[in-house]
Amino acid sequence: MPDIELKNIRNYVFNDLNMEIYDEELLVVTGPNGAGKSTLLATIAGLVNYDGTVLFDGVTVDRIPTNERKIGYLFQNLALFPHLNVASNIGYGMVVKGDGKTEIAQNVDELLGLMRIEHLRDRYPKNLSGGERQRVALARALAVSPEVLLLDEPFNSMDNGTCQCIRKEIRKIQKDLGITTVLVTHNPEEAEEMGDRIITIAGGKIRETDTQCSCGSQNTHNAHNTHNTHNTQNCAGCTIDCYCKR
Repeated sequence: MPDIELKNIRNYVFNDLNMEIYDEELLVVTGPNGAGKSTLLATIAGLVNYDGTVLFDGVTVDRIPTNERKIGYLFQNLALFPHLNVASNIGYGMVVKGDGKTEIAQNVDELLGLMRIEHLRDRYPKNLSGGERQRVALARALAVSPEVLLLDEPFNSMDNGTCQCIRKEIRKIQKDLGITTVLVTHNPEEAEEMGDRIITIAGGKIRETDTQCSCGSQNTHNAHNTHNTHNTQNCAGCTIDCYCKR
C-alpha cells in the first residue's frame, strides 16, 4: 500500500500544505469546522482542483482521475443507494469497473463474510440499523480493492455503543488488510482509539501532530497503539454482534 506525500498544495483552503501519510498507517485528522479536513481527503482523491503535487509511493498522481487512484472513499452520510439491496450496493463499484459477474459475486460473498452481514444480503438501506449501514458502506469501499481508504466522519450518525464496536472492527480490518487510511473526526476519543498518528488542521495548516505509536525498523506504523485505553469496550448498547462482545 502506498506512502502518500502532499507537496506545496494550494487551493481554496490550503496554502503550501506539505505532509506525508505513511505506508499502512491509520492517520487521524482533527480540527474545527471549515479547517480543511474534508478538503484534504478530496485532494488526495483528486475530487477538487489544486496546485502542487500528490504522490503515491513517489509517483505523481495529479493527472490520474479519481476512479484510477485505487481509493476507497467512505463519506460522512455513507451514501448508500436506496434502490439497491445490500449485495448490489457492495458490488456497485465492481460493476462500474466492468468486472465479470462471477468475480463480483465472489467478492461480494467474501465482503459479506468479512463484515459478518451475510444475513443482510437482500435487505435495503431503509431496513438497516446505523451500524449495519456502516458495515455495508465500508464493504462497498473495500470492494474495489483500494490501496488507500479515506473515511470522512463516518460514525457521526451512530449511537455511542454501536460506534465503539464499529470503530474497533474497522481498526482491525484496516490493520489486517494493510490499507493506508486517513480518518477525519471531531471526536477526541475516536481519534485516540484509532489513530497511529493524529494531526490537527486549523486554517488550512497543520497545527499539531500527536504520534500514537512507537516506531520499529519495519512497518513502523503498524505498532501497537500504546495510548489506546479502549481495548475493553462497553457494548451494552450495541444492536449488532461485534468482536468486542466476545
